[in-house]
Amino acid sequence: MIGAWITKYDKEPFPFHMRVFCADGMMQQANSGAGDATTSDSDGKGIWVTEGGHIRGKWVEIRVDRATHGYVGRGEITFDARVSCDRSFDAAVARFYDPSGKLIDRPVDTPVSGERVTLP
Repeated sequence: MIGAWITKYDKEPFPFHMRVFCADGMMQQANSGAGDATTSDSDGKGIWVTEGGHIRGKWVEIRVDRATHGYVGRGEITFDARVSCDRSFDAAVARFYDPSGKLIDRPVDTPVSGERVTLP
């Protein structure tokens, strides 16, 4: 999983994201700031581990209201991925919390596919 990945979250307002996995178990995620009409999400920062033949991890992002520029909470996305050569296949679950830490709505499950960034 170590490296940079172009990923597609099928149920996101803007499905394309970039993820970077470092050898020390840290990860970073980014998507277009224009991908959601109501909130702007920070880059996600998180962790990952290898468990048997799959990778499990979690990243967190900070959410801001586009109109008021106020803090509206955070998103926490957990995932379970399998890698085959330069392709990844995930099952991800997104949970969103208000500023007090209360879960908003239900968790959102989404399939995720990815392609490793490689040199020509």
